[in-house]
Amino acid sequence: MANSSTEIAIACVHRGTFIHSTWETPLQILEDALLGVGEDGKIAFIGEGKDVKQLSQKFGFIPSEVNQLAQNEFFMPGMVDTHIHASQYSYAGTALDLPLLKWLETYTFPVEAQFDNLEFARQVYTQVVKRTLRNGTTSACYFATIHTDATLLLGQLANDFGQRALVGKVCMDLNDSVKSYKETSKNSEAETGRFIRELLQKQYPLVRPVVTPRFAVTCTEPLLKRLAAIAQNNNVHIQSHISETVEEVQLVKRLFPDSASYTDVYNKCNLLTNKTVMAHGCYLSDKELAVFRETGTSLAHCPNSNISLCSGLLDVRNALKHKVKVGLGTDVAGGYSASMLDAVRRTLDTSKVLTMQNPKHETLTFEEVFRLATLGGSQALSLDDKTGNFQVGKDFDALRVNVTVPGGPIDLIQPKEPKVLLEKFLNLGDDRNIVEVFVAGRKVVPFTE
Repeated sequence: MANSSTEIAIACVHRGTFIHSTWETPLQILEDALLGVGEDGKIAFIGEGKDVKQLSQKFGFIPSEVNQLAQNEFFMPGMVDTHIHASQYSYAGTALDLPLLKWLETYTFPVEAQFDNLEFARQVYTQVVKRTLRNGTTSACYFATIHTDATLLLGQLANDFGQRALVGKVCMDLNDSVKSYKETSKNSEAETGRFIRELLQKQYPLVRPVVTPRFAVTCTEPLLKRLAAIAQNNNVHIQSHISETVEEVQLVKRLFPDSASYTDVYNKCNLLTNKTVMAHGCYLSDKELAVFRETGTSLAHCPNSNISLCSGLLDVRNALKHKVKVGLGTDVAGGYSASMLDAVRRTLDTSKVLTMQNPKHETLTFEEVFRLATLGGSQALSLDDKTGNFQVGKDFDALRVNVTVPGGPIDLIQPKEPKVLLEKFLNLGDDRNIVEVFVAGRKVVPFTE
């Protein structure tokens, strides 16, 4: 659609119901709305359907070429997975019989050691990027392994399939359980530098590196400090784990006796920044949450993993009251599902369990959790200036949802308002209901190959 009257070249215009979040309201529903996407993939305008003629004259599109949503369809923002281990996807849905530290030794480290084989890496990473995209994850923050070339391959695949991604080469210079799966401090630092340098040289539009110390248990303090410096010098994101289990917290206390808390370990090493996301945080004190707020550090809430490994329950309400940025994560394969819809459901379940334990706990609403999965996740990854909701100037990252898709999981007995359609999708829907996925204006699902 050429645009003759303004500087914005319009690529396409969609008409129908749009559902998204703002910071003022967790759920905003725009019925019979028009949304124009520029050729740059950004949202050029949002207006009302009744004004199609005036808008077409202003923005230079042809009304008959507008994409009309069907009944029981709506657009919502793409979901943001703030914590997922791409390298663990091959055994997702199994191996959930052990607590975290034994689980890592028994299952995770032996599998991740295999990623020095690039063909194996290609097979796993291709499947995880496609699976998450099909399930509506338009942005993902990935842990890979210690292998630089395989991690670069993950970045290439995310780019090729059109997913917005932060990709991290794992760093760990302490690991006695699997001798073949650790680095020297010098090698970890050097390879992290090479990974960042080579990934940035690719100039992928939507894929960026993220500095990735696995967690304090597998990294020496000197390495943690050097990784923080690398992140600062390259202005890139940082990701790690924190306070996932009681046993882990106790181990960190023994390993770092001079630090006041788990959070203090990372803070002393300069790893807590406004571009840092830490997974789990089940056992963070209010004092530690205050440090998160002060430094701008985010939390990735991974409820499936927290429950599946019997790790703990994060009180998201308390984190939000401390004004900590919170997003949701699948944490594959500690979490058995790669779908962010599962993360939404388990987040609601966890909040309800906390309410059962303490009736004074204020249960999260589905509207609030919807915001966590979209706008909250984009904020947690410091991407909310680019994505997260339908705001003019942001990239069009969106899911076209059909609640009554033939053969789908939802039976709609009577006509329902959009809010009910969204709630049914969040609670009952799956990838069959996600008929199209857009990232930065480009339709990436269905796949073209």
